[in-house]
Amino acid sequence: MNKFYVTTAIPYVNAKPHVGHALEFVQGDVIARYHRLLGEETLYLSGADENALKNVQAAEKAGKPIHAFIDEHNSEFQDLIKKLNVSIDVWQRGSDEEHHYVGSQKLWKLCEKDIYKKKYRGLYCVGCEQFYERSELNENGECFEHPGKKLDEVEEENYFFRLSAYKDRFLELITSDTLKVIPEFRKNEVINWLKGDVPDLSISRSNERAKNWGVPVSGDDSQRIYVWFDALNIYQTGIGFGWNEEKYAKWWPADLHLIGKGITRFHAVYWPAFLLSAGLSLPKNILIHGYFTVNGQKMSKTLGNVLDPVDFINKYGADSLRYFFLAKTPLFDDGDFSEEKFKEAYNADLANGLGNLVARIAKLAEKIGYDGGNPILEIYPELDDFLKTFRVDYCLEFLWGKIKSIDQAIDQGQPWKLPEADLKEFLFRVVPRVQRLAYNLQPFLPETAKKIQEQFMGKIRSTPPLFPRIS
Repeated sequence: MNKFYVTTAIPYVNAKPHVGHALEFVQGDVIARYHRLLGEETLYLSGADENALKNVQAAEKAGKPIHAFIDEHNSEFQDLIKKLNVSIDVWQRGSDEEHHYVGSQKLWKLCEKDIYKKKYRGLYCVGCEQFYERSELNENGECFEHPGKKLDEVEEENYFFRLSAYKDRFLELITSDTLKVIPEFRKNEVINWLKGDVPDLSISRSNERAKNWGVPVSGDDSQRIYVWFDALNIYQTGIGFGWNEEKYAKWWPADLHLIGKGITRFHAVYWPAFLLSAGLSLPKNILIHGYFTVNGQKMSKTLGNVLDPVDFINKYGADSLRYFFLAKTPLFDDGDFSEEKFKEAYNADLANGLGNLVARIAKLAEKIGYDGGNPILEIYPELDDFLKTFRVDYCLEFLWGKIKSIDQAIDQGQPWKLPEADLKEFLFRVVPRVQRLAYNLQPFLPETAKKIQEQFMGKIRSTPPLFPRIS
């Protein structure tokens, strides 16, 4: 079957979504829409990581029952997805007992040969939901992902997974690109970590610490399954693992896991180790993107600089935000977001660029009643090459090169000075270029692409500006 299965990371729902979540949803959406454009049967999955201690603690702080708390924030994430025009097919929740609990307990059972129980004492970062060795912390004894937050010293009896048994196998898999980690420097980070000590991994927590929340360990009433063991399994339970084996067989393995840099080890080592232990297929590609800073600073609730993407969508539209994410954010490195930079890109590239180009040609065509017909279109080969290797960051630069090229043809040809017959000949050459541009814009700016396609099909007419200038 010609299928493509793409996932994003499964976000914690302990607070409202921020622009970093929106960035990843859009990147995944571009890849999914591209494969649909190719005619492939495509499934795009994300979901809600709901069984984390941080969710429990956040609900307690808010004075709300855990389920009511996660329901509220889950709805905010789904609202963002809808407003961003992100075409997620499956949104799998970690609190889904009928599907996710069943599938996670099945994965545990398949891994039982590598699971054992022991007493343990260690430093636990609730933000990462992970134990750390002191050597992995900064000079203040804090996690690098959550500086300023003290780690909890935890002593309890947990179940452990024999991760150490898979060290050599993983070095081979990742070095050979059998499990492909993109980009190369992230791959090398994983290899370097695997060359050191690879300790076994705690995969459960006590009911007392978990407040009886999360997927129970079958046969042990005192334990809940560790959040990363169950949350990563959303990639499988969302497509039938444990409850619809026909659907699961159709879609697994994932063709692409799209994640942020802070959870590389979980996806490139822990998750494939669980799958190997269970005798299941590994994902094909793991694509790791950078983070957003805001005005040069890391996003932080303490600093008060966490930006709500819904505010930008309500003010400027979804496609304008999608454009900034894709055109002004490096895929593999950190990007900086600010309203000032956003407005600058909007006016220069959308209002004065794409929007102005479409308006100029539509006005000329309307003047003589030019008919754009019903064109047969295709993807640019260059765009195809970029997207086959997931380089969504290169695509907008290429497409805006096409916009500049058409603009230059207008400036040089000065069609507004031409007699009607010559103007018709000019439009005969230029209109198909706009139509093809709109066709290729579909994965990136789907609402805008649709408007242009409708405007340039049949009798071309002027319409209100696609992107009115903002001040």
